[in-house]
Amino acid sequence: MTALLGVKRNLTAGEIVGQVCAVLKDQGVSPPEDRINLVFMGMGEPFLNYENFIKASRLLVEGVGIAERRMTVSTAGIVPRIREFGEEKIRPKLAISLNASNDALRTRLMPLNKKWTLEMLIAAAREFPLRTREWITFEYVLLGGVNDTPENAKEAAELLRGLRCKVNLIALNPGPGIDFTTPSAERVAAFQKILRDAGMRHLGAPDRLRRVAAAADEARHAIGDHRADAHDVAIFQSRQRVVLRAAEAGVDQDHIGVAAGGDERHIVFTKKFRYQTA
Repeated sequence: MTALLGVKRNLTAGEIVGQVCAVLKDQGVSPPEDRINLVFMGMGEPFLNYENFIKASRLLVEGVGIAERRMTVSTAGIVPRIREFGEEKIRPKLAISLNASNDALRTRLMPLNKKWTLEMLIAAAREFPLRTREWITFEYVLLGGVNDTPENAKEAAELLRGLRCKVNLIALNPGPGIDFTTPSAERVAAFQKILRDAGMRHLGAPDRLRRVAAAADEARHAIGDHRADAHDVAIFQSRQRVVLRAAEAGVDQDHIGVAAGGDERHIVFTKKFRYQTA
């Protein structure tokens, strides 16, 4: 849904760091004493703003005190940048949006697959220099009747076989203007079982992730309805600046978040909004 808002410009490294510091201050969190998980993601593609993203990552590690192992960047699959990213001395962990188990389907869902095919993408992932106890995460959004069949699950398992990776299954959150539907719980469970039986590690939390996606939709509508106060806290992501605060946007605080493990806080930045635990 956030893609409907369009793109204006890239953020500078200072703006990216500034959004993180704004949320940390707002939540009373002080790394490295307080551990957080931070994810660069959203409609904006971080690897298309690579230099600023990398510079921001270094500043967050060296200046703010967030460990690089506590940061993750999600990419749609910009293969040359994945290779370059693996050579960085300071870098977050890598997550790749997969979303399909074969080229025909992925090209339909993600047109960049015309340029960087699954064969090229998986080759780059296999060559990626992983650190000790590091895994690549593959994100797979399940679309009802499109990419959620048992055959899709078997193809995905075979595609990723031998990779040190995790598969993050995300059941689609439906919304206006989206032609896809959410798969049934039975189809999600069947998909998970096939991956598990194939020896794949997976993260499956459809209900939690649907809440996150729902919050993104609400944020988009809030921006479109001009309910955000331009004098509130500035929250940024990799391609565009939005000045927004949850209270002014009318988004219930219970819907702004991803579940935290233990006492750790997760701060997840999207293109237009931020989600955080209470």
